[in-house]
Amino acid sequence: MTVEPPNESVTPDAEPVVPPGADPGGDGRGKKRNDAKAPRKGGGLRESLFLLVSGVLVALLLQAFVFRSFYIPSESMENTLIEGDRVIVNKLYGETERGDIVVFKGWRGDDTIKRVIAVGGDTVRCCDAQGRITVNGVPLDEKAYLHPDDFPSGDKFEKVVPKGRLWVMGDHRSASSDSRTHEEMEGEGTISTAAVIGRAFAIYWPFSRATLLSTPETFVKVR
Repeated sequence: MTVEPPNESVTPDAEPVVPPGADPGGDGRGKKRNDAKAPRKGGGLRESLFLLVSGVLVALLLQAFVFRSFYIPSESMENTLIEGDRVIVNKLYGETERGDIVVFKGWRGDDTIKRVIAVGGDTVRCCDAQGRITVNGVPLDEKAYLHPDDFPSGDKFEKVVPKGRLWVMGDHRSASSDSRTHEEMEGEGTISTAAVIGRAFAIYWPFSRATLLSTPETFVKVR
């Protein structure tokens, strides 16, 4: 009787199983690896709070030293600005120029917004033979910003603006209390350049009226 030899065939050795965290080159007992640290709880929250506080501080600094928002409470600047508009004012605007729309501390201490018609040293007069306001003898073409149902001025005047002061008027002349109506006060109706808070450069609300406020071309001709 023939006896079959036992099956000697072998299968390839499997990779040794290493427990998670064990040292594969060690003695099998291994040590837990510590080369990866779990994120600390609360780190993301601290970063979010830091960014939020930083953003608030930047916004407050900009408002304190650069930009400021103002609400238009009346019709005196129509149709350039209408009641309910909100404008952004640049407080670092530089030198005030003819044609600028500025916010200033008014004759009675309240915040007021008007257009600069003449600056220190200018002679402003109303009106010439065609009913136009002139600055240094140059007539102003005000159709681009004057209220369409209004006229340059119902009051006649002629002033030499003192140095360091401004002659200001609203775009809706018949509805505006401006330099013409404060001639009995210091500066004969003019305001000090030091009283200017900033130059209005944009309407931002309502969105349907959002626009930049530019200087009318007619003032470029004045010397």
